[in-house]
Amino acid sequence: MSLSESYPRGPRLSFRDFTAGDISAVHEFAADPEVTRWSTWGPNTLEQTTSFVTDAAHAHLEEGRSTFSFAAVLEGKVIGSVAIWITDPDDRNGELGYSFHRSYWGNGYATEATSQLLKFGFDTLKLERISATCHPGNIGSIRVLEKAGFTLEGRLRSHRLVRGARRDSLLYSILREEHDSASADARAGQENEESP
Repeated sequence: MSLSESYPRGPRLSFRDFTAGDISAVHEFAADPEVTRWSTWGPNTLEQTTSFVTDAAHAHLEEGRSTFSFAAVLEGKVIGSVAIWITDPDDRNGELGYSFHRSYWGNGYATEATSQLLKFGFDTLKLERISATCHPGNIGSIRVLEKAGFTLEGRLRSHRLVRGARRDSLLYSILREEHDSASADARAGQENEESP
């Protein structure tokens, strides 16, 4: 089985490598100041979006790939960008992130994507710990991470230099055993609901 055959797939979203044809769809949300409000990047110029998509589209050709940036696709349309990357191959640590078009906020797509990235990270990449950071004011991202089973580890003071200003980040993480336990509980609950 090729690695691409194990890419995440959710109930509604599919995830694939980017192609050059995705630039316009990605730029719709990457250039939006509201979408990038809490991000360390953006709002993008068209040149920046083109560079991101081009680099991401070529990443799957790299041997020993450690970063997986996926187009999040709903009914054939790219509505977001999600990524998981290995931060320490020896210790089996990784990190994830996501960004979605504003028109699709509030529908659980980021939560679905995060759930699928965790499955990919633990099952396919064999990670033992996955972390994520977000701005303390990003209530939407905080909810997504909490729903996905992440634990708040603390506040990283003056963690990022973004658009000329220092800012804090919240650090979240989830361990393999926590994810496996939550997945087993969910399966057991589903089986109980389905039994007569």
